[in-house]
Amino acid sequence: MSLTDVEIRNAKPANKGYKLYDGGGLYIEISPSGGKLWRLKYRFDGKEKLLSLGKYPSVSLAKARTRRDDAKIQLADNLDPSEIKRREKLQREILVSNTFEFVARDWFKRHLSSKAKSTQSKVTSRMERFVFPYIGKRPISEITTPDVLVVARRVESTGSLDVAHRVSQEIGQIMRYAIQIGLAINNPTIAMRGALPPIKQKHYAAPDTAYEDGFNKICEIIRMLDAHKGSLIVSAAIKLLPLVFCRPGELRTMRWEHINLDRGQWCYTTSKTSTDHLVPLSKQAIAILRELFELTGNLAGGWVFPGERSVLRPMSDGAINAAYKRLGINTQTDLTAHGWRSVARTMLRERLKFDSDYIERQLAHSVKNPNGRAYDRTQYIDERRPMMQEWADYIDQLRKNV
Repeated sequence: MSLTDVEIRNAKPANKGYKLYDGGGLYIEISPSGGKLWRLKYRFDGKEKLLSLGKYPSVSLAKARTRRDDAKIQLADNLDPSEIKRREKLQREILVSNTFEFVARDWFKRHLSSKAKSTQSKVTSRMERFVFPYIGKRPISEITTPDVLVVARRVESTGSLDVAHRVSQEIGQIMRYAIQIGLAINNPTIAMRGALPPIKQKHYAAPDTAYEDGFNKICEIIRMLDAHKGSLIVSAAIKLLPLVFCRPGELRTMRWEHINLDRGQWCYTTSKTSTDHLVPLSKQAIAILRELFELTGNLAGGWVFPGERSVLRPMSDGAINAAYKRLGINTQTDLTAHGWRSVARTMLRERLKFDSDYIERQLAHSVKNPNGRAYDRTQYIDERRPMMQEWADYIDQLRKNV
């Protein structure tokens, strides 16, 4: 006798599972926990087999009967319904694993794991915001140049041309990975060249110290930094930055665990290339840090320059340039925090006559080697240590320049 929907709804769980039969090999299995699963018993090649048809009530009685009848048609054509179901499931899995998002996330794991956490976060965020919603579910082999261009121009329309270029480059890296693992043949970003307006190179204001006016301006700015009357933490930061001339973001995220004041060195991972870098600290830099340690050295976050609102976060990204503006330093025309790198590079070479390789290594730049980067392992620590001390002493002289 055939089942009714009322019978199925009212079927209660028992200590042991039991079955309610509908006919034609179709039955519903009631588990002790109350679950209700549709099954089809059939024979294929002389063997008894079971086919799962879904869970009630998601699969209604009528739908279960339709699936039973479809299976019967397959059997009549000498096809095994279980094998067909297995193949369909495999095809779905293949389709999912071939999507742009699936390959991209695999690329994240394999190629971003060695990058700085901030880099991993930025790349992942760009993909999730700007790319996955539009082409994430598409098979990666079907992504075309117009598809990438639409995504890039959508980002460009928000006023973020730099981000549009980055998104295009990252899509290209993911496509190259897809080709390497056999999921794509062509990289559609190759034909993107010239499709987006070029990025105007960012200018970090800094006086040209090769000329007397620029030299005098730097002397004036150094004295202005000494006159800062704001936060002690910000004061320490703006005085330390010229002495180490690292990237401002690397200074504000400086951690006490990376500093050895007794040995006079600071070791950290560079933000741009994610490589280990050692900065020899001058006596003047050590003095600033020892004084600051009394204030921030034992705080929970471990930051040398903690934020104003929470010690668990570093000083804000714009704190140094904001302090410059309060002092009357125009960060558009006079000097920006990043500009100290240009100032130090020029004056160390032109005025103090240090070897360019020492300076470039101190800036955490790659030093050119005729045999290629793989042969370049020189850190010039012994040469950079006296260079950094002479640079700090020179800044003291500039401070007194009238």
